Amino acid sequence: MKLSMPVQELFAMKVSREQMSANRTRILDAASTLFRDRGFDAVTVSEVMKAAGLTHGGFYGHFASKDDLIAQTVTHALTPSDGVGGDLQAYLEAYLSPEHRDRAATGCPTASLASPLRHQSPEARMAMTKGLHSQIDRLADAVPGSDAAERRRAAIGSWAAMVGAVILARAVDDPALSDEVLMQTRAWIDETSRKPV
Repeated sequence: MKLSMPVQELFAMKVSREQMSANRTRILDAASTLFRDRGFDAVTVSEVMKAAGLTHGGFYGHFASKDDLIAQTVTHALTPSDGVGGDLQAYLEAYLSPEHRDRAATGCPTASLASPLRHQSPEARMAMTKGLHSQIDRLADAVPGSDAAERRRAAIGSWAAMVGAVILARAVDDPALSDEVLMQTRAWIDETSRKPV
């Protein structure tokens, strides 16, 4: 009767799986940054792999195609790492700030990726849909009020205004207008959220 694999072989397999997982995360992180900064079409698989510090040949061990990479990157980027928490005002101030506007490559993936996603695969759009549901739910939990339907409505309106403001603030070449868009959107959301429901 054959006994189980030697301990060294089992350890080597575990390290390989752990390394595969770490490499995959490196690829997704690199793709997320590049896609947010330059868009899906302007970034090649070779550039993603180079940014991840890996060879191009290893790509297909992780992803079936660039479309698969895009869909999985959207899921990865929209997985909540931090939330609104209980302080909606602090979240608004951070999100609608010049600092956030100026760091598209590491800022909100929704503001960077939503528009070009309409041209991507159904899987990528499904990932965005799931991320949007999650963000709306997190915002609805932070919006004041007792009526769930009204809080959800306020969350959808606020998130749409926030994302739209960042997109517009990044698009214009007038710094004063860009700052004004962020400031006035923040003021409008703040004023709207204080109205009795």
